[in-house]
Amino acid sequence: MNRTQAREEAFKLLYSMEIQKENDEEQIELYLENNEITDTKTIEYIKDVWAGIEANKEEINQKISGNLKVEWKLERLSKVDLSLLKLAIYEMLYKKIPFKVAINEVIELAKKYGEDNSASFINGILASIVKNDLQN
Repeated sequence: MNRTQAREEAFKLLYSMEIQKENDEEQIELYLENNEITDTKTIEYIKDVWAGIEANKEEINQKISGNLKVEWKLERLSKVDLSLLKLAIYEMLYKKIPFKVAINEVIELAKKYGEDNSASFINGILASIVKNDLQN
């Protein structure tokens, strides 16, 4: 499984956890088992993404909130958009994935799984984060 496919699986896990509101190791193991994910590198990547987002949840959520329009709150975002934003922010800020790669990958996922305006919405939020946090 290549990194793009692993990223998609990580997104699906994040999304399912947003829906279920349960974030524990057991949920990850069930997800991996149910989706027949056995590749060691993919499993390590998915677990790293989950653990990294959990460990930095407050800062990641603040980055998203701080770049929303004034009247918007995190709760208003679709679970797909929220999961994709968390994934991209984690990769850009903590894994030092080049922002162009991280943004492009989640935009493609947004086109596949999101609503009609998800890609442009996510692109706008991430571009603002890059401008404010990564290009200083």
